[in-house]
Amino acid sequence: MITFTSVQAIIELAEQEKTTISAVTLRQSAEDVERSELDILAQMQTSLTVMKQAITEGCAPDVSSVSGLVSDWAYKVKNRVANGNSLCGGFVGEVIYNALAVMQVNTCMGRIVAAPTAGSCGILPACLIALQNHHGISDEQIINGLLTASAIGMVIANNATLSGAEGGCQAECGSAAAMTAAAITEIMGGNPTMCGVAAAQALKSIMGLVCDPVAGLVEEPCVIRNATSATIALTSAELALADVPTIIPIDEVIKAMATVGKQMPASLRETADGGIAQTPTGRKIMRGLYTK
Repeated sequence: MITFTSVQAIIELAEQEKTTISAVTLRQSAEDVERSELDILAQMQTSLTVMKQAITEGCAPDVSSVSGLVSDWAYKVKNRVANGNSLCGGFVGEVIYNALAVMQVNTCMGRIVAAPTAGSCGILPACLIALQNHHGISDEQIINGLLTASAIGMVIANNATLSGAEGGCQAECGSAAAMTAAAITEIMGGNPTMCGVAAAQALKSIMGLVCDPVAGLVEEPCVIRNATSATIALTSAELALADVPTIIPIDEVIKAMATVGKQMPASLRETADGGIAQTPTGRKIMRGLYTK
């Protein structure tokens, strides 16, 4: 039995049983919620369907957030990629516009999967759907990735936080990137230890990121941060799959993130009282939105 309080414990159990993190997570989750594994898989399939729908909806040319700050950014990037102009190539280009698309649906009050939060909802689907499209990955494999991601997310939630208001954006985009990196690694054939390494590399890379939404809206810089965090997840998975180690183990990284979050002043934890939210342009936008 696992309690989702240690990634290393999950890794050791999976390796002892010669199985995957997703398999261990599926079995334990079914026991915890007293549902069948088939029910859990069906729920994951529903989540995957919502993720795909959000990408489709977010890539439309007429997308505009409630505030008007965010518009058809995913559509613009997708066109650039389709025209062969992407600096990053088709795969990474798709990851970028997928992340923008899902976040744009969120800014329009559309339906998304909080993975693990609404403010970081673009990272996991961006990478996994692009992976599926470019590498011929089945829905079953993607769902296994979602299960692995959920295991990492649960450990982070139990030992630190997933809330930007409590731990800064490192707790949202950082956690999502860690979850995504582990998921990609398992899907692409990495062993459980590699999944833990990938998660650690991603979370270390976003350590200390503040939460400073302009006008208190999950738009600027949140939408763009999802796209950049998705590329960090990819990089972290690539490193892990190449057997590049993490010097600091994932469980220690998670606890360090929790400590950093507690050390952040309230102005940098989703209050819009610091960071870019308090730049001259940020304050001007806030006045314009709230004095109409």
